[in-house]
Amino acid sequence: MVEVGLAFVCALVAWSASAALIARGARRPRLFAAAWGASAVVLGIALSAAFPGALLGFNEATFRILQIGIGHLGPLLIGWGAVEYAVGSARARFGTRLVVTTLGVVPLVVLTMDRLRGRFDNDYPVMREHYDTIPALALALVHVFAAVALVACAIVVARRLRDQPRLSRHELSVLALMGLAVLLEVVVSRFGLGILGQLLMLGALAALWVGFLRAVDPPRERPNRRARGRSRSGRGRGDERGDDAADDEEDGVWGRRRRRDRDEYDDDYDGYDGYDGYDDEPYDDRDARGAPAGRQAPASSRQQRILGVITIYTLADGRADAFDEAADEVVDQVARNEPDTLLFACHTVPSAPLQRIVYAIYRDELAMEEHEQQPHVLEFGRRSTAAVVATNVIELSLAGASATDNLASMLMPR
Repeated sequence: MVEVGLAFVCALVAWSASAALIARGARRPRLFAAAWGASAVVLGIALSAAFPGALLGFNEATFRILQIGIGHLGPLLIGWGAVEYAVGSARARFGTRLVVTTLGVVPLVVLTMDRLRGRFDNDYPVMREHYDTIPALALALVHVFAAVALVACAIVVARRLRDQPRLSRHELSVLALMGLAVLLEVVVSRFGLGILGQLLMLGALAALWVGFLRAVDPPRERPNRRARGRSRSGRGRGDERGDDAADDEEDGVWGRRRRRDRDEYDDDYDGYDGYDGYDDEPYDDRDARGAPAGRQAPASSRQQRILGVITIYTLADGRADAFDEAADEVVDQVARNEPDTLLFACHTVPSAPLQRIVYAIYRDELAMEEHEQQPHVLEFGRRSTAAVVATNVIELSLAGASATDNLASMLMPR
């Protein structure tokens, strides 16, 4: 009766997890979430078939459903979801979809139609005792694919550790949980293991559940300031450049912006404290920027090198809504959190419904670098990749401009 009770609990947990994951993924539909949600549904079907098997004894139908669920479609969908989650290359994802289609259809036919051998009992059946060589080989191919996909995704994410340490570690933990789920499913499919197999299936469901929830709720990445500071300066921390230089290297782009702002302030108001250097000139004779009358303000304060970027996206058919949703969110985040991004707008093209044009104006080069490191910008890049088939980027150096005073406030409400 213990086996029957555990089988019922496994089926109940699987369906509860499936419903919760589908509801969570429906809030922000993504392909990897759909794949992992489908894997949970498949496990629910398989474990539902295992309950009457544990109660009355397995037969050919319940054995096939169990093996197709935990040995075939479950690991296959998890491996596919890992690629959609971690890999940014459109070609790699497209090739993976072709492989998944092949491994989904051909083994399914084999596992459904191939004859079985041996006698069944109430324990989880061992795959090799009932399937011949061809079905066993088909399952082995699926298991190898899932393992290779997870390892390849882990390597891809590990390469991003230097630039995005927090987000990359988070993604590696998600892949580790999915790998654990696949491992437990494969072990139970191949060896049965009786009551222990039922407990392992609960572990697989828990790993899938936690990994899914972590994947759909990524952390906010902070820029790798130390690495950016070293790469931009070309020097190590051992250089003798004074305290300000050391602080700038620690903070990278952000520290250099603070120092630049401080230097401009000092230049603009040089001699202001106590009118040093200008004691003979009254305050009224100074211009609006604090420099004495007749003296030019520093070049850095007179002119900032404003930069612009135009990005033209060509979208896949049927993916415009997903792209627009991601674009709306990133525009809102930029408006709230990036004061040095002067303008960031996404335009539709009436004559070309599958084109989007993103126009951005930055206060200077540092503002553009800061923008590229923002977590909402990185998330937009990952979400929009699946919807984009071609991208054209045009960088601009703004020589002059004319616009109404309230244009930026109209497009970028802050």
